[in-house]
Amino acid sequence: MAFSALYANKLRSLLTMLGIIIGVGAVIAMVSVGMGVRSNVQESIASLGSNMLIVSPGSSNRSGPRSAAGSMKTLKYDDAKAIQSKVKNIEYLSPSVSSNYQIVNGNQNWNSSVQGITPEYMNIKSLSVESGSFISSDNLQKRERVAVIGTTVASNLFGDENPVGKNIRVNNQPFRVIGLLETKGQSSMGQDQDDVVLIPLTTAQERMLGITHVQSVSVQVKEAMYMDQVQEDIETLLRQRHKIIGGKEDDFHVRNLTSLMETMTQTTTMITLLLGSVAGISLVVGGIGIMNIMMVSVTERTREIGIRKALGATFSNIMMQFLIESVVIGVVGGIIGIFVGCGLSSLIAALGDFTTVITWAPIVVSFTFSVGIGLIFGILPARKAARLDPIEALRYE
Repeated sequence: MAFSALYANKLRSLLTMLGIIIGVGAVIAMVSVGMGVRSNVQESIASLGSNMLIVSPGSSNRSGPRSAAGSMKTLKYDDAKAIQSKVKNIEYLSPSVSSNYQIVNGNQNWNSSVQGITPEYMNIKSLSVESGSFISSDNLQKRERVAVIGTTVASNLFGDENPVGKNIRVNNQPFRVIGLLETKGQSSMGQDQDDVVLIPLTTAQERMLGITHVQSVSVQVKEAMYMDQVQEDIETLLRQRHKIIGGKEDDFHVRNLTSLMETMTQTTTMITLLLGSVAGISLVVGGIGIMNIMMVSVTERTREIGIRKALGATFSNIMMQFLIESVVIGVVGGIIGIFVGCGLSSLIAALGDFTTVITWAPIVVSFTFSVGIGLIFGILPARKAARLDPIEALRYE
């Protein structure tokens, strides 16, 4: 009887479901966007390396006009060497400098990021060499003009040729390509990780930039449990080396990427919950719509209910009929809403060039909520129908 009543009023049933469909779809789509943001942030931080500390020049609390990134000169290569030799529980350490230059091969040219690094950089960034070799300690000591290039640089300068052993010019200075990196693709923030030229740190400092300072020092700690201790030891050592005493402000700062990831994860979780809650309001509105239509349905079918009760239908029979109607609307609306939500999520990812993450949790929660709403908001109309007096109902026009 319940299914027959719904089928007899197809358009009304569909319009009643619409609130549930929009609600479930919105919850799934919004939560997938929030989870996508969270995933992007985590991947972006994780791409810098696991158990990482980044030592940068300049105070983190510095007020007033700030200099451009990497322009501070308070962090030296000797500071990095001292950290590596005196601080315990460090697995890898790599100071670095970088700048953008034009790279030339014959009549081909390409603008790319040129980074001065040490051999440990390979382990910190989890890089692999497709052909040739990586920068060695010997290259570093001799300040050799050698380079390891990414696949984007290689394809733009050499096409399909193997670049290893060939010569290129970096800012009009000759360099020999000794290695080609394996493809890493785009980072989570959309940056091309293969558009890079790596050269020895000493070569970059003395032959390219003419500087003695470094722009950052990446420190990979052996275990996560040592992170806070290593950070404290680095800060103490650098204060001693830079003769910072008393309440004098540090001329460097150390960022703990593990703590940063935890903070960003908490923030993105809050954003996801907020998006899901806002979308969830439409589910409640859809439930009120179900109750509204079912109340109208009870009024319209008063004589029908009277006839059924006169023929022996009990309180529970009438209650069950109207509850089934409202629950079916919630179930069918929820199922359609799941497909709509997944479709919306995929559409956002395709049109916005943005990663969305669909998980089972919002699907299960929103569907359960839609069924629960159908049940809860169907009780009042069902009770009203079941409590109708059969004689009064039969008289109803």
